[in-house]
Amino acid sequence: MTEAATMQFHPQPQAGAARPWAFPAPERGALDNGLTVLRCDRPGQQLVAVEIHLDAPLDAEPQGLDGVATIMARAFSEGTDKHSAEEFAAELDRCGATLDAHADHPGVRVSLEVPVSRLPKALGLLADALRAPAFADSEVERLVRNRLDEIPHETANPGRRAAKELSKQLFPASSRMSRPRQGTEETVAAIDSAAVRAFYEKHVRPAAATAVVVGDLTGTDLDAVLADTLGAWTGGAAEPRPVPPVTADDSGRVVIVDRPGAVQTQLLIGRVGPDRHDRVWAAQVLGTYCLGGTLTSRLDRVLREEKGYTYGVRAFSQVLRSAPDGTGAAMLAISGSVDTPNTGPALEDLWKVLRTLAAEGLTDPERDVAVQNLVGVAPLKYETAAAVAATLADQVEQNLPDDFQARLYRQLAETGTVEATAAVVNAFPDDRLVTVLVGDAAQIEEPVKALGIGEVTVVTG
Repeated sequence: MTEAATMQFHPQPQAGAARPWAFPAPERGALDNGLTVLRCDRPGQQLVAVEIHLDAPLDAEPQGLDGVATIMARAFSEGTDKHSAEEFAAELDRCGATLDAHADHPGVRVSLEVPVSRLPKALGLLADALRAPAFADSEVERLVRNRLDEIPHETANPGRRAAKELSKQLFPASSRMSRPRQGTEETVAAIDSAAVRAFYEKHVRPAAATAVVVGDLTGTDLDAVLADTLGAWTGGAAEPRPVPPVTADDSGRVVIVDRPGAVQTQLLIGRVGPDRHDRVWAAQVLGTYCLGGTLTSRLDRVLREEKGYTYGVRAFSQVLRSAPDGTGAAMLAISGSVDTPNTGPALEDLWKVLRTLAAEGLTDPERDVAVQNLVGVAPLKYETAAAVAATLADQVEQNLPDDFQARLYRQLAETGTVEATAAVVNAFPDDRLVTVLVGDAAQIEEPVKALGIGEVTVVTG
């Protein structure tokens, strides 16, 4: 009998019943030192993610020292009272851990990832960094030099330059939101170790911080580990801090950042809108996704597929500051790049898309695809502990309830086409948008003026 004759064929495997999914719910608690703790047990996730939110927002930076929060965040991993910078890095390596930190408008975030078997050691290192950072003169000076070296590269990047100009245009000069998040050459050059330590001592304390721990915690006495590590961090009580309201000028206008000879124009169109506490948020997310969230969105269909102006245009919302009292705000924006000769035609067609959307609305198929893409892929998006931890920390810094993300997915699934249309039309009114173009003013200024989408101003690149 041949080999082929003896082969046995088994029935094709059938798909099992879909299991219900919801964004993981954390358990909330606190340590004796006032540190708030959110924990989320994720069986099978052997790489534990820890996120620390520090209530040290950018608008708390002293006048003339923009960027000090960024330097402080970077300096957390540059030595403690127990380890030099080199020793601290070596200890992290021995744990198989990574430690990162950054500063943004809501505050400073410190992120740790480590195998669960090394969690106690890594949390001890993290606790030392928060409890007693060295802020050595030489290390702070090096970080300042590194930051000064980054600024010219950011200015040369069209996308970064457009973002900087849009913030400057939208917000009053007195607002921290009008200025670069990581400071300017002038303000960063003024930062020294004394300034970093003063900022740290005024704003960093456990009572004004939250720790998020996500991963497979089976067999780990997390309470004991936290008590021995982050529990040793001490500090005074959290002090209430006035939060200035967000004000913005979104009167329709165009600013061209001149880049003579540029073969492409970087465009960034934006305004300020409601944050995640607003009841319209879910509908706004859904409508914005239909407008420019994917390759099948309206903007891409017209500007990329039909006209070939661009490789892609995206519409998005980015929370700047979120608060339940209405003082929060989000940036609503459209971004992309087009070839220089077609800058005028591309903008004309983009405005046609916005006006058609206002006149005719979204379609049910567009809404259905958006819901599937946003809600249907959520279990894949949150496969890792780091993704879950980051979202939980986002909710903390935006003053949102712990079940916000789970409720958002339910709201997205329930939002209808008419509601999504109204939200995106209100988010992107064609006469209330600030347009920033980084490109060759000599070639694009007159075609853009002819569109009549707002007064056109040219600034140096």
